[in-house]
Amino acid sequence: MTIRYPRPLRPGDRVAVTSPSSGVAEPLRARLDVAVKEIERRGYEVVVGRCMDGTTHISAPAAERAAELTEMLTDPAVRAVIPPWGGEMAIDLMPHLDFEAIGRAEPTWLVGYSDMSTVLAPLTLLTGVATVHGNNLMDTPYRVPEGLVSWLDIVAAPQGEPFTQTPPGRHRTGGWDDWTRDPGIGEFTLDGAGGWRRLDGEGDVEVEGRLIGGCIETVAPLAGSRYLDTRRFAGDAPLLVYVEACEDNALVIARHLHGMRLAGFFDRAAAVLVGRTRAPDAPTLTQDAAVLDALGPLGVPTLADVECGHVAPYLPLVNGARGRVVHTAARSEITQILD
Repeated sequence: MTIRYPRPLRPGDRVAVTSPSSGVAEPLRARLDVAVKEIERRGYEVVVGRCMDGTTHISAPAAERAAELTEMLTDPAVRAVIPPWGGEMAIDLMPHLDFEAIGRAEPTWLVGYSDMSTVLAPLTLLTGVATVHGNNLMDTPYRVPEGLVSWLDIVAAPQGEPFTQTPPGRHRTGGWDDWTRDPGIGEFTLDGAGGWRRLDGEGDVEVEGRLIGGCIETVAPLAGSRYLDTRRFAGDAPLLVYVEACEDNALVIARHLHGMRLAGFFDRAAAVLVGRTRAPDAPTLTQDAAVLDALGPLGVPTLADVECGHVAPYLPLVNGARGRVVHTAARSEITQILD
């Protein structure tokens, strides 16, 4: 499939905010305001949609959320769409989203992670429009550590110009920032050390392919459906598949990954990138062992502790972009080209 990249954002462009899954409760509206102002500080106009209610687990009924997201992605005046965060139920949008209309429209950047994976991956797989996995709006005010790139820089980058990210060697080991007490916080607490690890064996890794992936817990239910058909998308070309566990224990993650593999999601994988996680082990199975149990039969390099999950900081990945991963004893890096 030919990849279509939205044009780079320019000052004055419009960025739309909507909640395709969970909205924002009143005590967290101050943080939302701070995040919106950060985008405006970059020179963009921000519009906030109707589907933002945070009193329950969804911001609005599925049909309304899907209609607003479709409207934003097909509006030529909107150049990027970002949610405040993920949630739990974006899967209920699938029968309501007008993928055909989105595919016919001029491409617009869609950004997010967590439950947004449930929308990002299908949108790229079905339409060929590149999407950005790696940041949500509420995380945008944080200063990006050295080695990583902000989603705001990616969506403004010239098409065809490669950019490389390297692990900063630091991450958050636990806890959360209290945005109700300090809505303006802009520094990550990175109190742990460590870089990428190869899970499947020893030796250097150097591999290329198109990027696709997402949060295991939210995309696994789509496995085997038209919404997660990587074989049609890739053809005979290799993929760099990334996955990450949010909170499920190792036994549940193993079952999800087995199911995704049996459904063909990893059939074109030249390598698998696994996000750093704080999800719990099971009494007889670790998170590392869960990955190897399910994906070991692939026989491809598998790298763990990549910054593409729920553990800060965040390494954005562009679904559909051509990627090149290098991992040696001396360095780890991923280069993406929006070609």
